Amino acid sequence: MTLPATHTDRPRANDRLAASLFAEVLIAEQLSRNLIGKALPRGMQISHFSVLNLLAHVNEERTPAQLAQAFHVTRGAMTNTLSRLEWAGHVHIRPDWDDARRKFVSISPAGRAARNAAIAAFMPLIAEVVRDIGADKVRVALPVLRELRIRLEGDGA
Repeated sequence: MTLPATHTDRPRANDRLAASLFAEVLIAEQLSRNLIGKALPRGMQISHFSVLNLLAHVNEERTPAQLAQAFHVTRGAMTNTLSRLEWAGHVHIRPDWDDARRKFVSISPAGRAARNAAIAAFMPLIAEVVRDIGADKVRVALPVLRELRIRLEGDGA
């Protein structure tokens, strides 16, 4: 005979559910980074692609501090990424003419081409995963994942 669940059982069930959710998210993140990382053009890292992709989407300059905030990384980490992108000719970094302490970053034509090449390399792989899972299941999962991301951003995580 099973006893009815009590209010004290619910927190433990929610803890197990939370642990399972985060375990799946973390494993999926690691596996997707591996899949995409292998498909990126030689010398490009996921962090490089991510910055180029953001700059291509917003289609306007950003400061290194704004980029660091957008990716939830330190300014030092972003400076390192931007230095590598500038060396490769993928971004232009110019001083702020009004405040010499600040800089502005924009995507270069070579950077846009590199971003497009990266997308062409990995898009078939991730599209295949979505096809295998099923578009309807992915559509159902997206709002939950989006809400999770928004909640974690709001908590400063």
